[in-house]
Amino acid sequence: MSGIGIERATEIAAKVEAFVREVVIPYERDPRLGDHGPAEDLVRELRAKARAAGVMTPHILADGSHLTQRETAIVLKPSGLSTLGPVAVNTAAPDEGNMYLIGKVGSPELKARFLKQLVSGEARSAFFMTEPSEDNGAGSDPSMMLTTAKPDGNHWVINGRKTLITGAQGAKVGIVMAKSDDGACMFLVDLPDPAIKIERVLDTIDSSMPGGHAVINIDNLRVPADQMLGNSGEGFKYAQIRLSPARLSHCMRWHGAATRAHEIASNYACKRMAFGKPLIDHEGVGFMLADNMIDLRQAALMIDWCADVLDSGSLGTVESSMAKVAVSEALFRVADRCVQVMGGKGVTGDTPVELIFREIRAFRIYDGPTEVHKWSLAKKIKRDILGARH
Repeated sequence: MSGIGIERATEIAAKVEAFVREVVIPYERDPRLGDHGPAEDLVRELRAKARAAGVMTPHILADGSHLTQRETAIVLKPSGLSTLGPVAVNTAAPDEGNMYLIGKVGSPELKARFLKQLVSGEARSAFFMTEPSEDNGAGSDPSMMLTTAKPDGNHWVINGRKTLITGAQGAKVGIVMAKSDDGACMFLVDLPDPAIKIERVLDTIDSSMPGGHAVINIDNLRVPADQMLGNSGEGFKYAQIRLSPARLSHCMRWHGAATRAHEIASNYACKRMAFGKPLIDHEGVGFMLADNMIDLRQAALMIDWCADVLDSGSLGTVESSMAKVAVSEALFRVADRCVQVMGGKGVTGDTPVELIFREIRAFRIYDGPTEVHKWSLAKKIKRDILGARH
């Protein structure tokens, strides 16, 4: 990927950061923020201001080209300084990953119909893959997929249940994963559709994503054959194209959030007096903030390393697993220390630190729990060693 260069990406990032700090952060106490994310009218209002400021979908250029992953990291980190930032500037999951996938593998017709409205921020999307554990469906193991796709003339008929589908409520574009006789398939669909019913929106530890996370029932959904991404049985191949960049962009956004929590906790520790001196002068507190600095820097370096691997043309499956584990665990330590430094204040909603803590706790599970990634890495170690003996 050629990209626009680090200097130009840094200029875009500065505009994004100024917008998030000056325009978005004042919305963090807006009453339209609910347990299942910001209301649709709040999303529209924020995005209108982002367009006016010239920071809408800043990682995708006017000609439709995508920044390199290294440049994307520079831009997405400041978008995460507020949990509302990615929603406002259109760098949030699952839209960011869905835009990347459609841009990579969608036909010109599918891009015109589905991608254009996502890039403009006029529409939101959902990615229908995870299935309910009570059905013993696909979760961390996507090969367990139960949702079926059957050919019927020039259409496919899809049936199944999905869960933890982020943003399904209010989405206009969906990517549905189902299993045909050939294997996994991906379909682009218009939403809402009467065949796709929201059973309920789950109450979850996080609350920053519009539409929340829903349980979905798909009952005889008919999709024209030309809305399949690629060919029947190629769904997992396309999932791999989306997977590593999407994991990494999560790391980028939440790095911004953890940075903000660290700023707030550091400011608090420098002002709050206890036992005759500011909190930061107490070694137990000061060392926690020092550890935050170290974790944030190491996480940033891990993100950049993985981004460089992806920019080389590699799928980066192993590297993105390593980055996802290292960064999510480091950022959780940062958020946890921030709560601890702020004491009682840190567990209240008076600052966004408590919210950021909850959001990053969820991040340790979303896009693959730490333990699944470590298990995958251990399998690679075994393969490499046993393969070297033959």
